[in-house]
Amino acid sequence: MFTNLLKFILGFVLAIAVLLGTGLTVALYFVNRTAVAPPKPMFANDNPSSNTPKPKASVKPLAGGKATPKSSPKPKPTPTPTESSDSLPPGAYQGTVTWPQGLSIRSEPDANSQSTGGVAGNKEVIILEESADKKWQKIRIPDTNQEGWVKAGNIKRSE
Repeated sequence: MFTNLLKFILGFVLAIAVLLGTGLTVALYFVNRTAVAPPKPMFANDNPSSNTPKPKASVKPLAGGKATPKSSPKPKPTPTPTESSDSLPPGAYQGTVTWPQGLSIRSEPDANSQSTGGVAGNKEVIILEESADKKWQKIRIPDTNQEGWVKAGNIKRSE
């Protein structure tokens, strides 16, 4: 009788240990899965230099009949005028993006409209106008002159 009681207690303790170990393993699995940060979003304007085509080399024959590669002259970029803070459109003002992850720029003031790019957090932008319901702001990025709509409340007005 004493051995049966000892077997019962030992079986009970082992069952509890297996249940606790399994529960702890499952809990650690889910904690580790949720602790991984999502990948940083990549916007269309994050790396504009990789999309530029490289000039092709042309071959010019020498007097002796041998050809040497000659690279074509690179076109000089034309300077684009940059807007100063004095030449803002009427009613426009400068601001800074306060959302650390950046904002998606939309083609229309609607969450379901097409995303046309993005703007990074802590980036200077120009606020051109607000939607009628004051929930959206039309912005321009001074570097690229890209315009679009972002959700209001994520940009702080610069002084």
